[in-house]
Amino acid sequence: MSGVDPKSLDDKELLKELETIHRTRHDTLLHGSDDALRAHDVRTAQLEGEYLRRYPRRPVAGGRTRDGARARGE
Repeated sequence: MSGVDPKSLDDKELLKELETIHRTRHDTLLHGSDDALRAHDVRTAQLEGEYLRRYPRRPVAGGRTRDGARARGE
């Protein structure tokens, strides 16, 4: 595993790591090597998994659900 174990990050650090990895995703997809993309996938899953573990009841915006998308006609 590369990077700090997500479980050891405090909430602020975890959010910062998530923001960074989401911001770099597009460039990694377009220009990264296969190894870089795989590492990005693994790290993203680790960070997002930890966030969801900590916040299983996070607020979900109605427009971000299937029903919300249907209501918009998508």
